[in-house]
Amino acid sequence: MTFWTEFTEEAPKISTVFRRRHKATGNLCMLATLRADGSPRISPVEPRFFEGMLVIVGMPGTTKFKDLGRDPRFCLHTATVDTMVGDGDAKLFGVVTDLPDRDLHARFAQDLFEESGFDIRGQEFDHFYVADLTGASCVEIADDQLAITIWKPGEGERVVRK
Repeated sequence: MTFWTEFTEEAPKISTVFRRRHKATGNLCMLATLRADGSPRISPVEPRFFEGMLVIVGMPGTTKFKDLGRDPRFCLHTATVDTMVGDGDAKLFGVVTDLPDRDLHARFAQDLFEESGFDIRGQEFDHFYVADLTGASCVEIADDQLAITIWKPGEGERVVRK
């Protein structure tokens, strides 16, 4: 598994762009999942970094989480508002793992409350999805060129310029 901590060590450029865009949009990202018929679904989500993991949780019973329960593959894209990607843009690919650890859930809920005031302490999680990253990329404009940084586990980052 490539959790967030390992990813940041192997892909410092992409993880930096992802964190910057994630923060700039108030944690908003777009989550791509697969519907039961195999067609794609795009949904807003606010993933969080917690205890070295990228956690994808949200309102219980939503179709995006039903999708992940059926097929754990996903793509997570930073919300882009600038067509010239002046601040960069990043995508993460992988599969989710559902961690049923109630102590972990309680720590997460306490951390969320302390950071945002949103109180879900004491509530049970339907799912607690953690990202296992299998690939990532980011784009930035540098010296009037499009710089595409690509990562796969164990291969480090490589840059393609166009």
